[in-house]
Amino acid sequence: MYSVREILDNKGREVWSVDQNAPVFDALKLMAEKDCGALMVLDKEEHLVGVISERDYARKVILQDKASTDIPVSDIMSSNVVTVNLSDSLDHALTLMTDHNIRHLPISDGDRLVGVLGIGELVQYKVEAVERTIQRKEKEMQQLTKYVSGSLAYR
Repeated sequence: MYSVREILDNKGREVWSVDQNAPVFDALKLMAEKDCGALMVLDKEEHLVGVISERDYARKVILQDKASTDIPVSDIMSSNVVTVNLSDSLDHALTLMTDHNIRHLPISDGDRLVGVLGIGELVQYKVEAVERTIQRKEKEMQQLTKYVSGSLAYR
């Protein structure tokens, strides 16, 4: 089974972030530029304090008829951030994302933010792991069939 570290090693550890005091409009521009659905929100000491997503913008700005140029990111970000560590498993990460209904999962190493994984990436790795398990089981069945067939031929 994959660990978060293995997935990040394959994907890369680039993290797009925004300062908590930046206008929401700046965060939206960066999300569009990077073609991503969420940004990590950092304080002045570069500590993770939240996540801002397209969903936050839609629900807390657009639907409330507010202007994205007048609102700081800190006003609409999700601040109860769920994270995982590099040593955590793929299954643990998927469970957290499902339980908390989140699509972007920050990865920490101690108190440092070292990466972000999306639900699509984790599902892809889970599918690959299941496919490998199926292939391994099929090979075991073939070997078992050959063994049993061979032992019956010597009767």
